[in-house]
Amino acid sequence: MKHTAAKLQKPQRGLREETDLPADFAAFIRSEQFPCVGAKSAMALGLLSVFEGGDFLSQRRDRDLYDVLVDFGSGSPDGMNGLVSFACLFDPCPVMHERDFETALWRRLQGLHDIDAAEGVEWAQGVGREPSAPDFSFSVGAVAYFVVGLHPGASRTARRFCRPALVFNAHEQFKQLRRDGRYEKMQSIIRDREIAHEGSINPMLTDFGRGLEAAQYGGRRVPAAWSCPFTVRT
Repeated sequence: MKHTAAKLQKPQRGLREETDLPADFAAFIRSEQFPCVGAKSAMALGLLSVFEGGDFLSQRRDRDLYDVLVDFGSGSPDGMNGLVSFACLFDPCPVMHERDFETALWRRLQGLHDIDAAEGVEWAQGVGREPSAPDFSFSVGAVAYFVVGLHPGASRTARRFCRPALVFNAHEQFKQLRRDGRYEKMQSIIRDREIAHEGSINPMLTDFGRGLEAAQYGGRRVPAAWSCPFTVRT
């Protein structure tokens, strides 16, 4: 069955809303060390939803994660005054080296993509399919996402959460923010906050729509010759 591009909605089934967010994640989003005002706004407006994904190193719950993420990405938005975000939180585990976390992150994304491919789901329209492409964006259920990896071994405090997590932010929202003239202001606030707490901005982060997106998901500084461990099957 072919799926066409879907619109983002505030999710319902299988997800936890802001009044029922895990305490550790809610505290992390509220903390000064986390600079993303978009995520803070999403939580305040009830547009941040969480799914518990179990063992980060296991594919056991890939199908469950896939189903709720597709639900999240389908339908019509509940007003887009703030960013709508989906976070998959995984069980606490021993601290991982940044390279090991990055490898595990792409295994989980590969698992989601493999389900898409098996079901004949088309790649999201308007974005590249190959991680090496300048317009690449990860696609699930025909919706394009920018993925932010969090984990306790992250070198940047903005990415240093007490357990592994993947946050999915729809590309369409960033485009809308840019059309509305809000993107640059939000970006400036985030960078000022990161400089205040880190002393510098993350050297891997670029403006939306510029630079190699796939290299930013894991959060570590990668070499110029970095190759993404991901295979497109559709």
